[in-house]
Amino acid sequence: MLKEIFNKVFKYHEKSEYNFILPNTSNNINNSNEFFNKETKSVSKSLDENIEFLKIKYNMLINSDIKLRQFTLSIQNKKIPACLLYIDGMVSGDNINDFVLQPLLLKNSIKMHETPTNDSNSDATKKFTRFNLENFIYSSLIPQNSISKEHEFKEIIDKVNSGFCALFVETIENAICIETKGFKGRNVDKPVTESVVKGSHEGFVENIRTNTSMLRKIINNENLIIEETSVGKMNKTTVAICYIKNLANDDLVAEAKYRINNLDVDYLLSCNQLEPLIKDNYTTSFPQTISTERSDRACTYLLAGRVVALINGCPFALVLPAILIDFLTSPEDYNLNYHYANFLRFLRGFALICALFIPGLYIAITMYHYEIIPSELLFAIIAAREAIPFPIIFEIIIMELSFELIQEASIRVPSSFSTTVRYNRSFNIR
Repeated sequence: MLKEIFNKVFKYHEKSEYNFILPNTSNNINNSNEFFNKETKSVSKSLDENIEFLKIKYNMLINSDIKLRQFTLSIQNKKIPACLLYIDGMVSGDNINDFVLQPLLLKNSIKMHETPTNDSNSDATKKFTRFNLENFIYSSLIPQNSISKEHEFKEIIDKVNSGFCALFVETIENAICIETKGFKGRNVDKPVTESVVKGSHEGFVENIRTNTSMLRKIINNENLIIEETSVGKMNKTTVAICYIKNLANDDLVAEAKYRINNLDVDYLLSCNQLEPLIKDNYTTSFPQTISTERSDRACTYLLAGRVVALINGCPFALVLPAILIDFLTSPEDYNLNYHYANFLRFLRGFALICALFIPGLYIAITMYHYEIIPSELLFAIIAAREAIPFPIIFEIIIMELSFELIQEASIRVPSSFSTTVRYNRSFNIR
């Protein structure tokens, strides 16, 4: 009976029949598949063909934030059609207006010119090159520091999705990708999970470029290497692998890069998702990596020869690998006297042993070896448990679950709601 109720409430029941019928459009599907295969090809000289592909690829009929700005370039008294593709909210409107559209839409009086260059075979012979529209736009019309030419649609789409804008011009087989990132993000603030009294009060944020700059700010060394790779087939997340050259073990760096670059996943959003994918045995409960929200702690591990992985969109850094002493070390220990810091590490280790063995030791003594308990203490335990109808094992389990529930409630319950609950409880007690 309970099993049937559980299946009805929680189990997913697949429907065999639906209330709608799909029309037979096999020919249209085949044509669209052939059209979408163009993603692996290059940009066409025809601007209309490129626009048609981009409109279908980005579903512009229903997507409200995909912008396609069409305009006309006036160069050498010729009208040349062009368009600009970008995602609203991912780019800065001021950068596009001031550094992209304004230089392009200014009327140019550039005439056909020839530039003499020396031939390598003969110094007396001169060679002339004709005006090149693509090079002129790339080198003279766009005053941006980060700009590149892309020939494949796959690379263009990846850049547009990350905050670039793509410029397509009639008769040019390349798209000019211009960095105009301007999406909003959280400012650098105090770490929430690793707060300290002494030391740095800067924590990582969700922007990976801000996180890498924080590492560069602390480690002033040219041997700090930050390699970026993309992980995920559906959502290509940028992962930065950071290490110090000639300090980190080469085998460790190679192993970390191999495991991250060979991940076969659809998406990756956080360090907690990356950790089980790269550790030796994903079924074990023992951690092999450690995550930190503090930039100074990540730099400490880098200077110790470790590898640090940063994930775009995650305010934590993943340290590879981790040992037992890392979990018993607090960020505050680096700012204390080493005698007192070692004492605190020893105290945390003792607390870990007590948390692991005292519940089982209590059950073993009170149920099977109660003769080692002093008589006065034994009588007090018996008197306290006389009115309890549960065995000791069940009592210990309830206590452990209660601690976990209290910890979970302190994290998940909103602060305003928890304040209201405390006020109501105090009012009822009165």
